[in-house]
Amino acid sequence: MKRKIVYSIAALVLLTGIVTLFCNWQVRYATTPYLFQSAAQTPHNKVGLVLGTSKKLSNGMPNQYFYNRIKAAVELYESGKIDRIIISGDNSTRYYNEPQDMKEALMEHGIPENRIYQDYAGFRTLDSVIRCKEIFGQNKITIISQKFHNARAVFIARHHQIEAIGYNAKDVNKAAGFKTNVREILARVKLFIDLYILDQQPKFLGEKIEIQ
Repeated sequence: MKRKIVYSIAALVLLTGIVTLFCNWQVRYATTPYLFQSAAQTPHNKVGLVLGTSKKLSNGMPNQYFYNRIKAAVELYESGKIDRIIISGDNSTRYYNEPQDMKEALMEHGIPENRIYQDYAGFRTLDSVIRCKEIFGQNKITIISQKFHNARAVFIARHHQIEAIGYNAKDVNKAAGFKTNVREILARVKLFIDLYILDQQPKFLGEKIEIQ
């Protein structure tokens, strides 16, 4: 009896490992042709979608994911690779507002306010991507985040018939990004569950916003 239990646990662990490896490989394989490191080589799209993150870490230190995404968005805009910017993130409390923080940061870098659109209901990557199509009417977008995040976001977008590419912002060092990278491995497994089993949709939709 004990041997059967051990075998069952071992089989479950092996299956979990295989599924995890497959999901991560598939996301990486399917999206590699659509990810870009150089602004000069990035195709033009009217709209860039910056995926939200907090301005500061829990310890109060600056979050380099945030600042590197802002820098990447500015690079694309100044290179003429995007004309408008949607900033999509969490606005769950009056004291935590990712879109507003990102808007202010972009404007500090000279991006005109009328070129910036805020999406306050980007609670998850899936919400941000799908809302870009359903609320802002965009079927071709350039997603701006770190490479690991862009791969998952582009995979979601193309699953929903959005012609998305990703512009990879500079990553953080391995030590600082270790927990995030571990979470990403599991997030890609959840991605397949959300897309192919649950058909997960954004938490909120709402009225459409026209991008001029």
